[in-house]
Amino acid sequence: MNVSHLLPTRPARRAPAAPPPKAAPAPPSAPKQRDAFFDNAKYLAIVLVAMGHAWEPLRGGSRAAAALYMTVYTFHMPAFILISGYFSRNFDLRPDRLKRLITGVAVPYVLFEVAYTFFKRWADDDPSYPVSLLDPWYLTWFLIALFVWRLTTPLWRIARWPVALALTIAALAACSPNIGDDLDLQRVLQFLPFFVLGLHLRPEHFRMMRRREVRWLSVPVVAAAVVFAYWAVPRMNPAWFYRRDSAQELGAPWWVGTVMTFALFGCSMVLTVCFLAWVPRRRMWFTVLGAGTLYGYLLHGFLAKGSRFWDWYDHPWLHRPLGEIAVTAVAVAVVTALCAPPVQRAFRFAMEPRMEWAFRRRDG
Repeated sequence: MNVSHLLPTRPARRAPAAPPPKAAPAPPSAPKQRDAFFDNAKYLAIVLVAMGHAWEPLRGGSRAAAALYMTVYTFHMPAFILISGYFSRNFDLRPDRLKRLITGVAVPYVLFEVAYTFFKRWADDDPSYPVSLLDPWYLTWFLIALFVWRLTTPLWRIARWPVALALTIAALAACSPNIGDDLDLQRVLQFLPFFVLGLHLRPEHFRMMRRREVRWLSVPVVAAAVVFAYWAVPRMNPAWFYRRDSAQELGAPWWVGTVMTFALFGCSMVLTVCFLAWVPRRRMWFTVLGAGTLYGYLLHGFLAKGSRFWDWYDHPWLHRPLGEIAVTAVAVAVVTALCAPPVQRAFRFAMEPRMEWAFRRRDG
């Protein structure tokens, strides 16, 4: 009898399952793309800063140069500070961001403050000029201001009316002669509203500034500003635009400081919008220089001050129209060269030091 059907059957051997396909390695993350518009804006703003410094010795003999100087000084630093605020929106007290603040702002401040002091001792034949990290000399005020502004960024992010509060602080500073010169606090406080406004701008605000109607409207506005500046040259003290003194120190009643704070803020913002409206959005030959504007800013100061110490402006030809054009061209060429990548690589040790030895390594 066939009993094979009663015996237990061995299960059929299954073919080994194919191993799951290996996941493809994730592509390396691409470096964050820089926005050409902001790099262009930073480069053009620093060019205007250098031009303004080059025009300063020409103002006495040329009312036109003085008018252009006054117009540019109305908005070139406010525009630069506004953009600095915009790129500080995400700053908080995270260790890596604090480290970047120290290595990218505080350390360059110390190094350039000392370097400028020794340069003045040598170039101006003033060997007793003191080294003081509490009294910024010439251009280094911006670094100490940026350090303070960024440290206070979390507070401005939670304030209910941040720009109004910053304007109030600036107005109070403008009528307070007892603030003193330590850390150039007058400039820190009087330029504060532009930084705070930049913190609260969004990309769509810059898109609105670049609309065609804004661009074309800016032409008559800037022309009117130059005409007004030409009228105001013999009637107005340009020191108001530096924002380093109170009203009383400029020989005006205290309440004028409050009025001028709001008036200059309005004028500066109008001209800043006009400036940004004409900044190219696409990559240009100078776009790459936007990453080196702080290099150009700090390094060109040695030539700007040296030109005064060494009496370069004593030649009468420089105070004629062709000479003024030549001075402007030289200023543009110099600051452009100082923003270039080779200069950045040469001075990165001072502007962007790594300083790993100075910080604890984070666990994990």
